[in-house]
Amino acid sequence: MLPIKNVQGPSNPGYNTNPVPVPVITQTDTRDKWSKKMDFLLSVIGFAVDLGNVWRFPYICYQNGGGAFLIPYIVMAIFGGVPLFYMELALGQFHRTGAISIWKHICPIFKGIGYAICVISLYVSFYYNTIIAWALFYFYSSFASVLPWTNCDNAWNTENCTNYFLKDNVTWNNYSRSPAEEFYTRNVLEIHKSDGLSNVGGVRWQLMLCLFLIFTIVYFSLWKGVKTSGKVVWVTATLPYVVLFILLIRGATLPGAWKGVVFYLQPKWEKLFETSVWVDAAAQIFFSLGPGFGVLLALSSYNPFTNNCYRDAIVTSLVNCLTSFMSGFVIFTMLGYMAEKRNVNVEDVARDKGPSLLFITYPEAIANMTGSTFFAIIFFVMMITLGLDSTFGGLEAIITAVMDEYPEYLAHRRELFVLGLVVVCFLGSLSTLTNGGAYVVKLLEEFGVGSSIIAVGFLEAIAVSWFYGITRFSNDIKSMLGYYPGLFWKVCWVAISPAFLAYIIVSSLLKPAPLQLFDYKYPDWSITVGYIIGASSFMWIPIYMVYKLVWTPGSLKQVRPSNAAILNCQIHLNSVFHNS
Repeated sequence: MLPIKNVQGPSNPGYNTNPVPVPVITQTDTRDKWSKKMDFLLSVIGFAVDLGNVWRFPYICYQNGGGAFLIPYIVMAIFGGVPLFYMELALGQFHRTGAISIWKHICPIFKGIGYAICVISLYVSFYYNTIIAWALFYFYSSFASVLPWTNCDNAWNTENCTNYFLKDNVTWNNYSRSPAEEFYTRNVLEIHKSDGLSNVGGVRWQLMLCLFLIFTIVYFSLWKGVKTSGKVVWVTATLPYVVLFILLIRGATLPGAWKGVVFYLQPKWEKLFETSVWVDAAAQIFFSLGPGFGVLLALSSYNPFTNNCYRDAIVTSLVNCLTSFMSGFVIFTMLGYMAEKRNVNVEDVARDKGPSLLFITYPEAIANMTGSTFFAIIFFVMMITLGLDSTFGGLEAIITAVMDEYPEYLAHRRELFVLGLVVVCFLGSLSTLTNGGAYVVKLLEEFGVGSSIIAVGFLEAIAVSWFYGITRFSNDIKSMLGYYPGLFWKVCWVAISPAFLAYIIVSSLLKPAPLQLFDYKYPDWSITVGYIIGASSFMWIPIYMVYKLVWTPGSLKQVRPSNAAILNCQIHLNSVFHNS
């Protein structure tokens, strides 16, 4: 057993400095720490607030009852998302280690969860940074007096290109394509040169150059650890809010903006009786806050031991949810403006979802208003910075997990390891840079993360609350904060939050949505490939369990000390109400 000692609160500015006797493992005394409290908070906010907040929440909100959707969203946040968010911050701060080696202290037989998290984070890096590369391509293209997606006079346009802005009596039919849509599909992606996943075509060198620049920024932001990334987020995490505020003011002054706001928030109370609405609310809050990805464990592991992680969890969760809500106004004021110009209903304009909302619908609205070049530039700067923050967090989760697991090899080779990781991520992204790369992005997004990360989060919650024990976990929090978590948090950790995740998993498996992008329907073989991708991350959990049980001497029936050391698990369900 490692020696422990009593220490005083840290002297870092902005941290809780109340002296509390706490056990600290001496081997982590040399661990890097955040220079300032705000470095940590901005890093967490930057990870949690990503591109999904800008496009996914507004779309999910209006699709599931408008203002009425806020009820299941808030309920799921209070009883599911925030408790899991708080749990991960507390775990990382107490054990001060990454997503793999932390299981030595919690429940070693679940160590496969850490490996699964790293594989999932790799899959995310394979497609997420490509989306940022698309934004960088748009950013470069925005430096023009007339934005290239404003009209139909370009080499990539077809006879179906229809520009209804600044023109009267324009006929819009099912075959019509806006200049913005053709710019995205035929110039940025060149998806028309691909027949689908069976023939994705060649690599787009322009996108490869954009991705290279993105990963260069990522490398020099992460190579020295939290000392450098903590400084970068002062720009990348705050700039999006400045841009969102500017776009909100501009959108509110456009004709027809009120139509979009009404459509966004008008309650449809009957939707509350549909199971799918609650599933969407649960999935949205989970993916928005980001527990289960190992990022919160990694970032909080660099905190001083007595930092108030409870307050951090509440503040950052609120910021995240309010950002999603505000983004809805930014998006739907523009959609209302477009509906006014097209002389159609808002729902006819708002049919696009996912990246299409960011790369077709919104740029189209920007291109046809005064000061379009300026607004296009700041919009895509916002998208790039939103994406970079999440990439910083995702890769830091892998870096911290692997370096903490193998310190004898990597402790003094961080720069080299980060370089190797970035190269692997770049090479893994090449398939998403092809003409049919958007199809690969959709497949990885759906199956590489999807149910796998929710299942990982479910097992993590079970392992901590049921096996490590809620009493022991509460004592850990007491040693850091000076007080026990309340009864509400204990009940959520033991029962409600795991049920919340199980609910999402079962619902998604029972009613899988058909996979489609534009007019391309994914063939059955590609769905099989998707399930294999999903299983390739989750499989490390049972594999590691079997490995540990087979290679440890003795049998479970004999209950030898070695087996007890493997499991290190006690089910403490009867202690939920202890110390409440």
